[in-house]
Amino acid sequence: MNNNKTSRRKFHWQWLAVPLLIAAAFGSVSAATCEGLADLKLPNTTITMAQSVAAGGFTPTAGSAAPYKNLPAFCRVTGVIKPTSDSEIKFEVWLPAANWNGKFHGIGNGGFAGSISYGGPAGGLSGALARGYATASTDTGHSGGDASWALGHPEKIVDYGHRAIHEMTEKAKMIIKAFYGDGPKRSYFASCSNGGRQALMEAQRYPNDYDGIIAGAPANAFTHILTGFAWNMKNTLADPASYIPAKKLKALEAAALAACDSRDGVKDGVLDDPTKCGFDPAVLLCKGEESDECLTEKQVAALKKIYAGPRDAKGQLIVPGFTPGGETGPGGWTAWITGATPASALQFFFSTQAFKNMVYNDPNWDFKSFDLERDSKLANEKLAPALNATDPNLKAFSARGGKLILYHGWNDAALPPVNTINYYQSVVTKLGKRKASNSVRLFMAPGVQHCAGGPGPDNFGQMVTSGQSDPQHDLTLALERWVEQGVAPDQVVATKRAAAQRTRPLCPYPQVARYKGSGSTDDAANFKCVMEQPGQNRRR
Repeated sequence: MNNNKTSRRKFHWQWLAVPLLIAAAFGSVSAATCEGLADLKLPNTTITMAQSVAAGGFTPTAGSAAPYKNLPAFCRVTGVIKPTSDSEIKFEVWLPAANWNGKFHGIGNGGFAGSISYGGPAGGLSGALARGYATASTDTGHSGGDASWALGHPEKIVDYGHRAIHEMTEKAKMIIKAFYGDGPKRSYFASCSNGGRQALMEAQRYPNDYDGIIAGAPANAFTHILTGFAWNMKNTLADPASYIPAKKLKALEAAALAACDSRDGVKDGVLDDPTKCGFDPAVLLCKGEESDECLTEKQVAALKKIYAGPRDAKGQLIVPGFTPGGETGPGGWTAWITGATPASALQFFFSTQAFKNMVYNDPNWDFKSFDLERDSKLANEKLAPALNATDPNLKAFSARGGKLILYHGWNDAALPPVNTINYYQSVVTKLGKRKASNSVRLFMAPGVQHCAGGPGPDNFGQMVTSGQSDPQHDLTLALERWVEQGVAPDQVVATKRAAAQRTRPLCPYPQVARYKGSGSTDDAANFKCVMEQPGQNRRR
């Protein structure tokens, strides 16, 4: 994607145009008052409000104001950007009234987006503001949590795909310069899931937008992931006998852990790398009457397909399957793959919404009609140019000193962890190992579900909101130190706060954390990052 000469020429001229747009916008503006920003003229943009907000005075349009009571005073700017006649990109920029750290932090969106990310007590605009950043968020051009907005609106799909975040970023920087009299010294973006896809879009398409980017569990191979979702639903729901009830997941996870938990030297309920497990779900085949402790032949067959991932007619893997060992828990398979009841899982929601409203433009489309070969090709043809962030060519981003941190939880039941490994390896191949090591790091998090949660240590500052002060424990601060001081992160210590606190080092891939052999296995100090010899091939 975007590797042809025409695309490169187009983006080259976009980059050159940015300084000209900024110069035009600020020809007569410097260090404006907050309310004065309402008169700021920006390309294709209408400022709808510029308002000073007292400390603790922010009140959201919905929900309680209590989570925002500790926010400092800030200038709140809202607006609408219309790069096309069918665009309606709403955005907000929050500017600290005092103690600005001189930096900008862009905020991403999960799922189908559709709202400004305020963030509550931590996260979103409020989390970034609390840490001294000027910050911005967008609804990406539509309202609501489903994909009905996309039906018959190809330009809105482009806005959602990549244009809205870029437009928000450009306009936010202009507003920052107008308010403070100077633009941000550094710009950062951190988000997860669809926000991780947005992050990679920025690195690939708009390498001048951000100096440092964190992309968590990215849905970057968007059309392939949707195809995988539909594949899973077809295999578990088309024949009711193939459906795997949520009540069987406990036995399934227990069998996977029994097979592989101790292979890393520590039996702790977490698989350090499930792709090396070799777990065969056929061990759960019912020997007699069906129960919650066993699987039928059709359920085993469906499960093997979920683990393996879909392949096209030529045998090429479309998207990696899901890994064993993380089936239970609030963010596990009940939420994403099986559902509490048939057709209630989030994979069902996202795949049917996308195929109805983005691929087929038919609100009556039925997942039972899904055909892997036909529909995967059609999804790619219609949506890949706008939605897929799979381009490994990060040369422009790397050349200007940009730094990218990827992370993914091994227990993710929403987006396949191996997909992120495969993307990282494609970047290494494209850039070469030396250049890649200077600009890209991947951290795989054992036992962590989608973005957070799960039995593994899941608090490692993956968002701007962690409140940590040590780059060894905070990906955000580690990224900033890498960008600003040239110190690449050699590990990040993750924390799990439960009845007893557990810490573990997350190592830059392909290194893994191994127990030193003495001391508490709940203390990261007793582990070290090592390069393990290649074992069983990953599912690719």
